[in-house]
Amino acid sequence: MVNNSNSALPAIVLVHGGFVDGSGWEDVYRILKKDGYPVSIVQNPTTSLADDVAVTKRVIAEQQGPVVLVGHSYGGAVITEAGTDPSVSGLVYITAFAPDRGESVASLIKDPPPGAPVPPILPPTDGFLALDKTKFAASFAADVEAEKADFMANSQVPWGVAALSGAISEPAWKSKPSWYLVATDDRMIPPAAQRLMAKRAGATVVEAKGSHAIYVSQPKAVAELIEKAAMSRAMK
Repeated sequence: MVNNSNSALPAIVLVHGGFVDGSGWEDVYRILKKDGYPVSIVQNPTTSLADDVAVTKRVIAEQQGPVVLVGHSYGGAVITEAGTDPSVSGLVYITAFAPDRGESVASLIKDPPPGAPVPPILPPTDGFLALDKTKFAASFAADVEAEKADFMANSQVPWGVAALSGAISEPAWKSKPSWYLVATDDRMIPPAAQRLMAKRAGATVVEAKGSHAIYVSQPKAVAELIEKAAMSRAMK
């Protein structure tokens, strides 16, 4: 719990990943707001990395003072590119991609290790991807309450193939401090891959037993790491 006077606290900007929208952040948002943080949620179209970075930067520009930028899943690629914005003071990856220069989500997932779970991504339709609704809960939201997981499966946001292939120009984690939450039961991004990306970024790492949708199922754990990052930056 922090002081409810938010004048010295950085703003928090939350960035969602593929197949979902910003509404999944609702419980994390409520915790952060209760603890005094200014919080904004980006609604990316997930059509291309460039488009999503542009939308995210518009939200960053609306904030007063420094920003802690938080990304889940594909949102990690977005904050890696958008986080070089001078207003961004720190990055928080929630079971997210943290690509290096020239890498994309597509390049990071093209050669999964033997035995790694394969996300049930359907063939593209008109340039957009979706997850098999019947397998969504098991792969994306295994620890989310069944009714909510079913709603998430049936309210998917089509994810543009172009967004997956968008390459990073300059990774923000090379110049900004970062934090990383590894979800140890993730069946979308293998935990081993998460650990490798976090180590490469020099991130402060926390692990929690949870699915890819840990930001929905365990908002307290997620908010706790975000606040740890924010308090670290507020003291600078």
